[in-house]
Amino acid sequence: MWLRELRVAALLLLCVQSLHGSAFLTVSSHEFTAYRMQQYNLVQQKYGCRGALLGAEARSADEPVLTRRCVIMKVLDFTTENYLEAQRQNAAAILILLPKNISAVPYDSVQSFMVSESEALLKEILIPVYVAPEDEKLLIMYEEVNQAAATRTSSIFVRVFRSMVTATAFQMSLSNTAAIKSSTDTSITTLEGVLSGSGEDAPTIVITAHYDTFGLAPWLSYGADSNGSGVTILLELVRLFQKLFSNPGTKPPFNLMFSLTGGGKYNFLGTKRWIEENMDHAESSLLHDNVAFVLCLDTLANSDELHMHVSRPPKPDTPIHSFLEQLEEVVSSRFPWVKVGLVHKKINLVESTVAWEHERYSLRRIPSFTLSHLEDPKSELRGSMLDTMSQVDFRKMRRNGVIVAEALARYMYNLSDKGSPKDMQVFKGQLDFHDSRMSSLMSFLTSVPRATQLLDKEPGHILLVNSLEHEFKRYLQQVHRHNFRQDKRDPDITFFDQMNQQIVMYRVKPAAFDLFLGGCIAAYLAIVYYTIQNFDYLYIKLKAAVKSKHE
Repeated sequence: MWLRELRVAALLLLCVQSLHGSAFLTVSSHEFTAYRMQQYNLVQQKYGCRGALLGAEARSADEPVLTRRCVIMKVLDFTTENYLEAQRQNAAAILILLPKNISAVPYDSVQSFMVSESEALLKEILIPVYVAPEDEKLLIMYEEVNQAAATRTSSIFVRVFRSMVTATAFQMSLSNTAAIKSSTDTSITTLEGVLSGSGEDAPTIVITAHYDTFGLAPWLSYGADSNGSGVTILLELVRLFQKLFSNPGTKPPFNLMFSLTGGGKYNFLGTKRWIEENMDHAESSLLHDNVAFVLCLDTLANSDELHMHVSRPPKPDTPIHSFLEQLEEVVSSRFPWVKVGLVHKKINLVESTVAWEHERYSLRRIPSFTLSHLEDPKSELRGSMLDTMSQVDFRKMRRNGVIVAEALARYMYNLSDKGSPKDMQVFKGQLDFHDSRMSSLMSFLTSVPRATQLLDKEPGHILLVNSLEHEFKRYLQQVHRHNFRQDKRDPDITFFDQMNQQIVMYRVKPAAFDLFLGGCIAAYLAIVYYTIQNFDYLYIKLKAAVKSKHE
């Protein structure tokens, strides 16, 4: 008898081990890089996400309960409604999966994401928000958590049973749990260079563009249209006008000053400091002298509209008004389908931020304006991770560059008063725009993110600024590089670290599975125990049943 019970006990132990072993399925892990949402303080206002720590189970945005969960979203899922709902339910974190090929995303989805992204950046958020480029394992995880969310249409019993028995959970955790630290030592670099015109007291035209980028995650902000297009056109203008200025017979009676400014996405701090350096501290500067106007290039790689943004409407017989007339002549004679408009926006001195770069000059009473295909300064395109090469129409960017160049030439050489035809082309032949050069410049500019907080710290980003300086020195005279550092006691802007993190994703069974498995094991043991204790009785009953069946 005792031998039989010993054998049964051994069999039970083996069954228990085989059952319980299923709970320890091979747990695969996947480590990937994710980039944290912007975090900065500007003019005593806090923006972006304040949190970085992550240790939570992944859940679809369609799940009814998101509390203490990491909400996984694709571009199509990231809406203002889903973003606010995750906050309302006190989600542990939000992880956005960004496709590698943005051009494959439908246009409406891109626009919807940009709108939600810009709204998210207006305020601070306490929970961590991360963005990660899609990969195969992340997409598998996304599909599985969405399949789990799809069962919420079933009955409550089916949902609970499926979750307990078959559901797979994905645990997200950071490999680095260091605390977030602030930084005020960011250096903002501005480049300037000059083409000197004929005559000692020649007026100066300043052409400028900001080169930095902005988006939900700094490490994923490449800024193709805003403002890679403005920088590309400016560098092509530098090359073309250098040829005109280098020939004594075609040197105009104007100085051309070119500048590339940093900190444009943060209240144009680089422009502000550069103006202060030239106006308040420099003993001699072209900004002190006769400035005809300042032309700011901003977001020019798309659309059949061209807007001139001004702080006050230009009066007749002023340089800006004359340039506008030349601009309209070029467009009407050669590109009649392009709509040119004047957008007047007064500077609100109560506001602590400015909308366009030209407003920094207008505050110092320097005539200035911005050219852009955008009419609204709050357009979501001016600060989005999805502003990639897919947003660039090279044909329209080149056309806008031609319009600016021809209008400048007509103004500086006074071609209208000399009776030159309206459709006269100055920039043709050897002076034509180089499509290959513009394409190469844009590809180079979008090869690395140009977020302000990265440009003076990461080797690849420092190389980009050095390359821009080299391009200036190649064509311009009196090239200067200004590295502006903040007063740490009263900084204009404060950035924070921990912007790129390693996240480990573990594939595990949920805790409910262990409870369910424990119940199954207990029930199994109870049945076996009952069978052993009542073996004789059950044997007699079974024998009788078999005998009656044969009879």
